[in-house]
Amino acid sequence: MKIEEAVVYLLATAGCGMSTDTLAKEINLRQLHLRKDGKPVTSEQVYACCMRYKEMFVKDARLIRLMV
Repeated sequence: MKIEEAVVYLLATAGCGMSTDTLAKEINLRQLHLRKDGKPVTSEQVYACCMRYKEMFVKDARLIRLMV
């Protein structure tokens, strides 16, 4: 699945906001997104994804939350 889909899944199932570090850790732990180079997803990638899709995510203090 794409990173943005993995973030939506994690935030929806958690029911609360999460930090980019936590999101990256969970994506890697659950293998929700696999990079082409085989390296783990970084918190910077998660942050960039969330800023790219501002209609889906909101940054609230240090947490990323779903817009809905």
